[in-house]
Amino acid sequence: MNQLETSKRVLILTMLVEGMSMRSVSRTAGVSINTVSKLLIDAGCACAEYHDDAVREVGSRRVQCDEIWSFCYAKRRNVASAKAPPSGAGDVWTWTAIDSDAKLLLAYHVGNRTAASAVEFMADLRSRLVNRVQLTTDGFNPYVEAVEAAFGSDVDFARLVKVYGEASPGADDHDSRLRCIGIEKTRVQGRPDLRHVSTSHVERHNLTIRMGVRRYARRTNAFSKKLENHAHMCALFAVHYNFCRIHSSLKVSPAMAAGVSDTLRDVRWVVDLIDARAPEPRRPATYCRRQVSD
Repeated sequence: MNQLETSKRVLILTMLVEGMSMRSVSRTAGVSINTVSKLLIDAGCACAEYHDDAVREVGSRRVQCDEIWSFCYAKRRNVASAKAPPSGAGDVWTWTAIDSDAKLLLAYHVGNRTAASAVEFMADLRSRLVNRVQLTTDGFNPYVEAVEAAFGSDVDFARLVKVYGEASPGADDHDSRLRCIGIEKTRVQGRPDLRHVSTSHVERHNLTIRMGVRRYARRTNAFSKKLENHAHMCALFAVHYNFCRIHSSLKVSPAMAAGVSDTLRDVRWVVDLIDARAPEPRRPATYCRRQVSD
């Protein structure tokens, strides 16, 4: 089977995690769109497995959680009138949990904004921590039961709820219709330190996702056409962000800051992850022609 040389695969993956659309990558790298799609699938599977195995037993102190919106194939209001929408079409929410100190993306979950997704996300987050943490979420109500189910009483949990008012005078249609005029910090469980009740770090990280993953950009035609590819891109970005990027304020990668890794990785290493899980090539079949004597 033909395979792209390593340097070409490194180039393609680098462009994907730097915010280029798949067709832009295809034109720039001089390969077909199917080649880019196949490489994304391979990278997403390899990165999802590595993140699941490597980001474990993390000794975080403060964790912030949030959700980031995007859509697949069509926005929810347009799915009913869409032509042959695939499974998973509509609004897609990515749940994220970040270590406030190391800036490590501890857990992520691609799904919908329901109580079931909240429970699954919190259970995954809990399985990656080794100690009691201070947890902060926004005011989304399903978090309360999800945190209770995952952590029990072993968490200091608080919520930060934003209070919105009318938009500023003269705001046009592209501005938010409401503006934040205040916040409310609420203790839910345990003894959280209200000085550290914040979602600023995770919200800033969500902006990093929007800047680095073209599929999350607002008002664009680079949205995901398949939910599976959306999840693959999210997995690729998570591993690249955690292990391959130097955080501007920490001067090391988030994985190094959290003690998960002692080495700064690069995209060539991601290609090695892909090759490591690839099946062994089969030997070509040989055929012998039976000689028939008279």
